[in-house]
Amino acid sequence: MKRILFLIAFIATSVTASYAQKGPKIEFKSDTVDYGTTTKENDNGVRTFEFTNTGDAPLIVTDVKSTCGCTVPTKPKDPIAPGQTGKIDVKYNMNPGPIRKTITVQSNAVNVPGGTVALKLKGEVVKKEDVNILQKKKTGPAQ
Repeated sequence: MKRILFLIAFIATSVTASYAQKGPKIEFKSDTVDYGTTTKENDNGVRTFEFTNTGDAPLIVTDVKSTCGCTVPTKPKDPIAPGQTGKIDVKYNMNPGPIRKTITVQSNAVNVPGGTVALKLKGEVVKKEDVNILQKKKTGPAQ
């Protein structure tokens, strides 16, 4: 009986260990950056996605692409050692209108399908209100 219990415990431990992934793992603090409502005059459009290599091997970000030319991402040049953090900077051109963009990150991470992670940008850029000092102010009826 003791041998059977030992054998079952050994098999359970072996199966559990075989499912543990070895290699680099990428974990983002957040996969979405919200610009909120902003103007081109008040915002340079630069945001940062921070991530950590939670695996046991160096993480290599091989490519970072945007869905359009109005958003320019930059990837880390060097591998990210286990336990270290990295960043992906994104510059949006701040054209007026809604912001709905996706950044695709390719890496050697084993914890995401194909090593690919989709990051999102959202928000809205509004035109700065023009103030004409010569324009007559509207006033209510006199009381």
